[in-house]
Amino acid sequence: MAVIENSKLTVVGAGSVGSSVAYASLIRGSARHIALYDIAAEKVEAEVLDLAHGTQFTGSSDIIGGSDLAVVEGSHVVVITAGAKQKPGQTRIELAGVNAGILSSMMPKLLEAAPDAIYVIVTNPCDVLTVLAQEATNLPRERIFASGTVLDTSRLRWKLARRAGVSTGSVHAHIVGEHGDTEFPLWSTATIGTVPILDWEAPGHPKMTVDELDTIAVDVRDAAYKVIQGKGATNYAIGLSSARIVEAILRDEHAVMPVSTVLDGYHGLDGVALSVPSIVSAAGATPIHATPYSANELGLLRRSADALREVRASLGT
Repeated sequence: MAVIENSKLTVVGAGSVGSSVAYASLIRGSARHIALYDIAAEKVEAEVLDLAHGTQFTGSSDIIGGSDLAVVEGSHVVVITAGAKQKPGQTRIELAGVNAGILSSMMPKLLEAAPDAIYVIVTNPCDVLTVLAQEATNLPRERIFASGTVLDTSRLRWKLARRAGVSTGSVHAHIVGEHGDTEFPLWSTATIGTVPILDWEAPGHPKMTVDELDTIAVDVRDAAYKVIQGKGATNYAIGLSSARIVEAILRDEHAVMPVSTVLDGYHGLDGVALSVPSIVSAAGATPIHATPYSANELGLLRRSADALREVRASLGT
């Protein structure tokens, strides 16, 4: 496949996350046409108007939107952010029941409006919802996936870069597994430049210890809770990371990102959606099966899978 010309992105949900996805995509020029869809007509129209007023300063992209499903038609990528938002002290998994209901009623309508689109689920708990949405739509697994731990990975790289005294782009490390409490870093393959993470040192930046890395992993895992406690929602960073995923699709980049697809024979895992390093292109997302894991990391990946299967079972669907 090739770069998608005259591309269209639709963002479903005009709350803080959806509006931030649209805003980031508009500023970055992620798509030629951007649409914002929400059943709350007054809210979505106000958000679109506010964004449209700034298009003199954002390049060639344009934005439309509304509460009519017709705005979704012709989309190449649909990013789904609609649903109840995570409250202070609430885990992503506690959102599962209500957001599963919202998604199950919405997906057939979206698919009818945009049958050829790639669907990216941002609504939490995104891993469980991806399984439900894939089963409900029967879409090929590569065409419906979650933003997963792309943002968590950015958080990890930011913290490591500050500690190591290098640019964020020089850190090569991934968070994998559930986008939530059982996520974990792939320390066994993490590097700063070409140097294994535990071997890195520079003037003013001594070697890191295993205990220090463990503390960083916990900080990354709990980062969203801290932001939600302070301001009520996470929106800017997820907006930017979602825009970046959209770009990898529309520009057919074959970029490696830890998105969450429904796995099929991935290190013995099937039928559960987990974030693993995947190739993201115009065809969608394909997990990289050759990704190496230590024995401990494989155990953590299976623990993530078990936790998500338990949530899925609790929904009774």
